Amino acid sequence: MSHSALTPGITSGRLSEDDLARNFSDLHPPLDPHEALVAADRCYFCHDAPCITACPTDIDIPLFIRQIATGTPEAAARTILSQNILGGMCARVCPTETLCEQACVRETAEGKPVLIGQLQRYATDTLQAAGTHPFARAPETGKSVAVVGAGPAGLACAHRLAMHGHAVTLYDARPKPGGLNEYGIAAYKTVDGFAEREVDWLMQIGGITLENGKALGPDLSLDTLRDRFDAVFLGIGLGGVNALGLDGEDKTGVLDAVDFISELRQASDLRALQVGRDVVVIGGGMTAIDAAVQAKLLGALNVTLVYRRGRDRMNASVFEQDLAASKGVRIITNATPRALHGNGTVREIEFEYTDDALTPTGETIRIPADQVFKAIGQALTGDALPDLDGRKIAVTGPGRTSVAGVWAGGDCAAGGDDLTVTAVAEGRDAAEDIHATLSA
Repeated sequence: MSHSALTPGITSGRLSEDDLARNFSDLHPPLDPHEALVAADRCYFCHDAPCITACPTDIDIPLFIRQIATGTPEAAARTILSQNILGGMCARVCPTETLCEQACVRETAEGKPVLIGQLQRYATDTLQAAGTHPFARAPETGKSVAVVGAGPAGLACAHRLAMHGHAVTLYDARPKPGGLNEYGIAAYKTVDGFAEREVDWLMQIGGITLENGKALGPDLSLDTLRDRFDAVFLGIGLGGVNALGLDGEDKTGVLDAVDFISELRQASDLRALQVGRDVVVIGGGMTAIDAAVQAKLLGALNVTLVYRRGRDRMNASVFEQDLAASKGVRIITNATPRALHGNGTVREIEFEYTDDALTPTGETIRIPADQVFKAIGQALTGDALPDLDGRKIAVTGPGRTSVAGVWAGGDCAAGGDDLTVTAVAEGRDAAEDIHATLSA
């Protein structure tokens, strides 16, 4: 049965296949060779390039852009991937507008930076399309390392350890590797199964055994891993979702945004996905934006994103906020959820306005909602973990935990900023420290 944006309740088939294909096409179409040369020509090739400092993985950005400008994108890719083995995905999802491109001298002088992210994608896509892997393993060391979690941190760690000649067993709880790259990023940012293809390409290094469907706790204990392997790296991410703490949170229609995004990413038929007519997303980070935009792209009539603080305090970048607004998402700030209304099924959600200190004003609003997505942060789950710093694993230096022989990185470790590129850097640096320790 065909439905439309006006159909009440939660239903599928609100848009045609053509509309969905258009809505979920590549957010930033790739540069062609001529466009890449023109974009590369704008780089000043600064000696003390601020863009390098702004990159969490310390990619030599002027060098790889010069290599593109001289017609050697494969060499540019090697420059990128030597620092960031997931450079292809980071080129698609990294908030370059707040990192390297914000620091670009062209941005400071003209308000128009060099297209660093798109040039990085051009280079890495060129190399990966050739089907070759630019790195080779060192001779086998006889040492073995367990990497738990096949997200960005775990993949980066596993690849670097394999390069050094160690035997790596990579465990992941889900059916497919990739972590948030595979399950947690908006579909229009990484189209055509790129996340899966990038992992397949990464695994060409050899020396990595992947075991899916195995999670720390139910299937693997940390003590057992320490006994079996010479070192352990934890890149387990954040498996729990924070609750609103409201009565009626179990009403039909109240869902976790991460589950919605994951279901959408794995769907073979977008028309079969169900979405409400009136959708409310609670949160102010990238997950909230991704859920809100995709609900709109699936055909929801009204999508409202509500955040408890001001726009300047949102974790989502200004670019992402503007993207949401351009797709028709209404953004309300300085409002905290107070009650969910409805008899078994959510029908309205009530908010109270607050100031930036979260002091209630006494004013409330009710927003119609047949579907509510919670995106107020995720939490670390698991027992018998190393010592915590707050609600994450405490680490020192390049990911060393309180337990000898155990390192951690990515979203599960304290001190990071929950970005894919930062997780890659932490996994890479932990691998180097593990290698140094095992080689001593």
